[in-house]
This record gives sequence, structure tokens and C-alpha cells, in this order.
Amino acid sequence: MAEHSRRADFPAVEDFAAVTNAAAYAPVPDDWLIGVTDVVQSTEAVASGRYKAVNMAGAAAISAVMNALGTREFPFAFGGDGCAFVLPKADEASAQTALSDTAAFVRDDMGLSLRTALIPVSAVRAEGADVRVAFYRPTEHVAYAMFDGGGIAKAEEMMKAGKHAIAPGPDGARPDLTGLSCRWRPIKSRKGEILSIIARPGALGDEAFREAATGLLALLGETVAHPVPEDGPTAAFLSPGLKLEALASRQTQPTWQRMIGVTLHNVMGWFLFATGIKVGGFDPQVYRAFASRNADARKFGDGLLLTADCTEAEDATLTAYLDEASARGALRYGMHRQDAALMTCIVPSHQDHGHFHFIDGAGGGYTAAAKALRAPRTN
Repeated sequence: MAEHSRRADFPAVEDFAAVTNAAAYAPVPDDWLIGVTDVVQSTEAVASGRYKAVNMAGAAAISAVMNALGTREFPFAFGGDGCAFVLPKADEASAQTALSDTAAFVRDDMGLSLRTALIPVSAVRAEGADVRVAFYRPTEHVAYAMFDGGGIAKAEEMMKAGKHAIAPGPDGARPDLTGLSCRWRPIKSRKGEILSIIARPGALGDEAFREAATGLLALLGETVAHPVPEDGPTAAFLSPGLKLEALASRQTQPTWQRMIGVTLHNVMGWFLFATGIKVGGFDPQVYRAFASRNADARKFGDGLLLTADCTEAEDATLTAYLDEASARGALRYGMHRQDAALMTCIVPSHQDHGHFHFIDGAGGGYTAAAKALRAPRTN
């Protein structure tokens, strides 16, 4: 991996409220590339109950690129039914292969179609958008990229128009998805409902949006809860995602043999989490706590993407705030309500606390919120 793509080369913030400040970001070099992915017809897949598969497909390219480059130190973000990342030109070949192989895996083993593209930052800037990055560190062990400037949204638009597309690999092509898993139970709301919210700039432009977003975050901070309990999620005895994880494992054995291996590993993990027994340097209680603290329940990707646990009254307060901000043109928003959240994980190693946990709603999440964002508002 190119040396100058380390996350340390970009600003980092520890207070999430700072992500609405344009001064917190640094521009991505003009010769870098933007990688974007998107599950085709994800709304239909989610409606048919395949939300775990959609989330796994959405996170898969991050895992594939991470393993291809041999590092966690690059800017990336999960968006529910897809992802985004930026890399130097020197990493183009590795990223292209990872995306091509991931699209083949999603097509052949998951029965979904994954659009992928690698788009020059210069091409996005030529369209009038920009790509700026800051990292948000929920703990000292992980950092998630926040994207500003409209460049990721523009890259997604270009990808959907077929520009700079990466074709899926041939039958049998598979990425290295070591570490990609989803072994937790759905995380039930403790307060009543899980909200998935996407907020983007409205007609009044960037400054009005940042002011409204700052107010929204202040309101969230005063009322709603993190969707994952402080002591962490609950391990599933036999996770519905086991087959997906078995398919994702890069091995030469038949799927049924991989399924047995993943199942046995899952049952052992469930036992450790249920009993709290420590094995070597692995402490299941500490791991669960960091799974909560490391989770990306709030993110900024050319707008706010939020997953929150709240009461009906808190929902009403948030909705009223968003409706008012939308009516005056400060923002556009989409919201979806469900009773649980989902966690999809990338665990490069169980020997440190640098494991990544992507949060989405369990009943449509960001995919449904994005559909609501696109729909004409009637209020």
C-alpha cells in the first residue's frame, strides 16, 4: 500500500459534533481514486427479508480492500447497501481486483448484483464536487472516515450512470474476506424504536445544512441512546449469518465443510461470550464492550447517517425538528423506523481492540431511509 494513504495524514476528531465543521476536513489529493459500491435493487432485497445479505455485501468490499492492501489504515465508510473509500493511484490495481472479485462473490454466492467503480478524484472535481476527509475516532483503537464536499455522492451518481465501472470477475473469482462476519443477534431497541436517519443539504445550501445538522446532533445528544448497549451485543448461538460467513471464507473446501467449521467456531464463541471465560489474551467481556464503543452508529458522508434508539416521544421531537428544517430548505431527510439494529463486523484480529462494527437498522435501515429521502415530501 502507498505510504501516503495512512489515516494519520488526515485530521482526526474525537467529538462527533465536530464532523459538521468544514474546517475539520482535509482535501484528498487530486490523483487519488474513489471506490464506491452499491447493491442493485437493495430496496427489493431488504423488502424480501435479505437485509443481512445486503449489509454483508455492502461491507464486503471494505474487507476485500483491507486484506488486499494488508492494512486498516485507509479512509473507508459503510453505507448499508454499499461502501466508499479513497486510495492513492498506486493502489489502483489491488483495489480493482478486490472490487471485481467482490462483485463476483456477491453475484455467485449471494445471488445479488453489486455495482462497483473506481473514479478519479479529478473527475469528481471536474463535475463541481470535492472530496475531503476527516477521521472520527470513537475509541483510540479504530477510526472511521467522514467524507465532505459532495464528492462521494457525485461518485455514486457517476457509478450508477455506468462511468468508471469495474466489471465483476469470472465464475470462481473470490476476494479475501478474512475477518468479515455477523455473529450477533439483532440488537433490540431498549427504548422503543430504532431510527435510521439520512440528512442531506437542502435548497439553502451547505452553510444552512451544517447549522441544522449541528442542531440535530445536539438534540440527539440530549435525548436518544446509542443503539448498542454499553456492555455490547449478545452473541447468537447459531447466527442467521453463518451461511453468509461460510461463503465469504476464502478456502478450497466445499461450502458444507466451511459451514461446519464456521458453525463450530460460532458455537465456541457463543460459549465464551455466555460464560465470560477468558482464553489466552481474549477477554469476551472486554471484546463485547469495545464492539459497542467501536461501532459506527453515527457517520458523515456528504450528510449525516444516524442510527438511534429512542422512545416514541423522542422520535416525535426529532421528526418535528427535521420537518421544520426541511420545510425551510436547510436539509432533506429520510427516516425509517424498526424495532432492532444489525451489526456487521470486520475483525482483522481478536488479539487487539481494532475491530470495526458497522451498524444499520434491522428492518430496512439506511436503504429504506434513502428511499424515503428520494420520495417527494408531503408535509
